[in-house]
Amino acid sequence: MTVQPRAPAGPHEPVVERATPQQLAWLRRGLDQPGGKLPLFDTNGKRVSSRTVKSCVRAGWAEPWFANPIKPDWEVCKLTDRGRLVAANGIGA
Repeated sequence: MTVQPRAPAGPHEPVVERATPQQLAWLRRGLDQPGGKLPLFDTNGKRVSSRTVKSCVRAGWAEPWFANPIKPDWEVCKLTDRGRLVAANGIGA
């Protein structure tokens, strides 16, 4: 199955066809998690960049799952079907 680029949502949002290495690493960590939950922290214990999270949500690879009442600025996300394809097939830069 081929992943097609998503049309931009606005005039300043670029069309993203390929995931960066950082995006792929984050998305792949959700493949083995219940419900496709994506981690808040990387493998070294550092918080995943909000830029990575937001760009994956804009690309349709991840979606917000629920609000984090303890840290409202930390978005808890899960993989979308499209995100699973990107992560599993290694569609990256």
